[in-house]
Amino acid sequence: MPTMPPVEVRLTDLSQPQQAAAWLDLLDHYARDPMGGGSGLDPAVRQALVPALAGVPHFHSALAWQGDEAVGLINCFAGFSTFAARPLLNIHDIAVRDARRGAGIGQALLAWAEGRARELGCCKLTLEVLSNNRRALAAYERAGFAPYVLDPAAGQALFLQKLL
Repeated sequence: MPTMPPVEVRLTDLSQPQQAAAWLDLLDHYARDPMGGGSGLDPAVRQALVPALAGVPHFHSALAWQGDEAVGLINCFAGFSTFAARPLLNIHDIAVRDARRGAGIGQALLAWAEGRARELGCCKLTLEVLSNNRRALAAYERAGFAPYVLDPAAGQALFLQKLL
């Protein structure tokens, strides 16, 4: 059985056509997964996304590579903690190709995000996850994530949305 090349996590450069294509393919792969909505990216979104992100200065992304194949991605956006008076980094998307799951790629991507957050002087990393995505929850716990609690008597924070 051939051995897989080591995983290398590198900053995404969406101005490079090969990287942009690999990044879009992985994001679509994630969107097709039941935990990503199950329907893939809308064609109009696929066309608009890379140019739109060029104007977002607080976007941080990396691709995980095994040899010449992109096998995972992580997309983050910088925010700000008013309670700490410091920036924070939110992990908005993390995806690993189905066939490569369980090989440490997700942990390597999370480690990249932690390193990036430290470089930016962030006070914390945040993310949201679907409550029944047990595999992801276990991976996040291994990486040191825990539910957001200010006071145990007040309970855990919930992630809500209002579509516009």
